[in-house]
Amino acid sequence: MSAFEDIGRRGVLAGLGAMSLGVPAWARQEAPRKMTDGLTLIGREERQARLARAQALMAKQGLSAIITEAGSSMDYFTAAQWGRSERPVLAIIPREGQIGMVMPKFEEPSIRQSLGVPAEIRPWEEDENPYAIAAGLLADRKLAFGSIGVEETTRDFIVRGLAEALPTAKVVPGAAVFRGCRMIKTPAEIALMQAAADITVAALRHTHANVRAGMTPKDIAALMSGFTAAQGARVSFNLILIGEASAYPHGSRQPQVLSEGQVVLMDCGCNVGGYESDISRTFVFGEPSARQRKVWNDVARGQQVAFEAAQIGVEAGAVDRAVRAYYDGLGWGPRYKLPGLSHRTGHGIGMDGHEPVNFVMSETTRLAPGMCFSDEPGIYIPGEFGVRLEDCLYMTAQGPRWFSQPPKSLDKPMG
Repeated sequence: MSAFEDIGRRGVLAGLGAMSLGVPAWARQEAPRKMTDGLTLIGREERQARLARAQALMAKQGLSAIITEAGSSMDYFTAAQWGRSERPVLAIIPREGQIGMVMPKFEEPSIRQSLGVPAEIRPWEEDENPYAIAAGLLADRKLAFGSIGVEETTRDFIVRGLAEALPTAKVVPGAAVFRGCRMIKTPAEIALMQAAADITVAALRHTHANVRAGMTPKDIAALMSGFTAAQGARVSFNLILIGEASAYPHGSRQPQVLSEGQVVLMDCGCNVGGYESDISRTFVFGEPSARQRKVWNDVARGQQVAFEAAQIGVEAGAVDRAVRAYYDGLGWGPRYKLPGLSHRTGHGIGMDGHEPVNFVMSETTRLAPGMCFSDEPGIYIPGEFGVRLEDCLYMTAQGPRWFSQPPKSLDKPMG
């Protein structure tokens, strides 16, 4: 509820009281405060700064413009939120001047509603070629030449359509600009990611306190989803793995019912203001065995090894290599071999749950302030169980900082 709505509601209730009409008990109580109340969302000024940064990078890269279809990159620059279909919706970010938008004519009113920046709209009718419309916009701006960068997730049929419509230009990968903007988070973005992490941690604690024998992954996920939604966040995912299923990072189709002594791996995330959280916790329902406790402790230390290795200026791959060197010394692995760590140590995160770049052995990108990553060096033992602890971090000039504090003990698995 906004402050304006709240003031209006209290005014109406006061008036009813004065008229002695009586107010029901539910109406006399203030609505519970959500964890998202009072948050500042990304506004026009922030998006204009993004445009300026993109244009500076385009000048450096020698690009006339960059283009993205519907998705998180379009949202990043324009606030327009739209799903992908066979009908292209395109945002054209020129080397100079205002953003251009190309969209189906009949969808224009709906898309306009979510635009958060000034933009030149070029609609196309069902019998027209949307790529020719995009080329016309660029030609009118005298930008239909040189190199045009395309966002890396843009579908192939769109890339080919643009290339055919722009014979005087060269359509090239635009990742250097899109990544150059999106990989470096601003304080406003960090704040929204922090709010999402705080809600997920609170939901994990609530759920852990209410887990009971006989529950299925669906039952446990419902607890997470209910709490998350009640706090004003959008549920992104709740992956719950019980027993042997926890040995397979993304789960198993085998039926799972919780009983004494089983490992429970929870990998959960939500979205606040367009930004994601991604947190994993592993606990044992009942008394842990010595083996379960050892593996949990090894993973907890592995997560700290990754955190300590994540320093400004080092290659992202060095973080993954540090964890694997530690695990090799304990007899896990080597490399991606099981039992051990079969996946990368972490991934970028922001508006998408998984973004470039990754904490993976071969990654040479150097860490810089504003980059955000998951830190999740699990250990998986096929046929038995797995442990994953995952918390996200962001890079500052002084080094890494946690969005959520990792638990220190299997006896207090939620921290």
